[in-house]
Amino acid sequence: MTPEEQREFEACNPKPVKIEHFNPRAVIPYGVTIEHLRAAMNDFIAFMQMVNVRLHENGSPRFETMLMPANFSSIVGEFMTANLPKHSTGIVKNRYHNGHPDLIPAGRFPNDSVQYAHEGIEVKASRYLKSWQGHNAENIWLMVFMFDGNRAVDESNGVEPVPFRFLRVVGAQLEESDWKFAGRSETSRRTITASVTSSGYEKMMANWIYNAPDLPL
Repeated sequence: MTPEEQREFEACNPKPVKIEHFNPRAVIPYGVTIEHLRAAMNDFIAFMQMVNVRLHENGSPRFETMLMPANFSSIVGEFMTANLPKHSTGIVKNRYHNGHPDLIPAGRFPNDSVQYAHEGIEVKASRYLKSWQGHNAENIWLMVFMFDGNRAVDESNGVEPVPFRFLRVVGAQLEESDWKFAGRSETSRRTITASVTSSGYEKMMANWIYNAPDLPL
């Protein structure tokens, strides 16, 4: 195996998150605990390892480098939404198509389905440590999973292979005032989004849930 192949193989094998890097004082609603979150996050890490090792054996690029960055971020968030209820029985995935929020209290709504409610947890995944975005400014408990991993353009830009890893998880109850809509030009086709403001960021960082050991708070 060449040094390049060795680095690529090592990037297929992310390390699990450890409980000592979670905040035991974090306040999370609906009975969700840091142990539940650790288990769900490690589910995703195991998924990435399983897929990427198999792709590597076939000579294919790693999963995260095949996708557009926004698509991969969406997969991280959807995976956490689908798997966290497996470990935390007080919440379920909202069965309503594009329903809000992503996770709702178990048994609170008929068929665990609601188009829009304030009860529950909205889940987002991001490569960025702040300025998280959503489609609406609203009162909701928001949880953000921040991560690091290669992008499709990295190889052509000389960026070394790195294994996927979670950087930080934060969460807090946000109000409409904690969001700000981003404008766009008359010719832009970009979807209008709302970004978490400094007040929302401070609330969420004050209730940090997980932090990678080499990432300063």
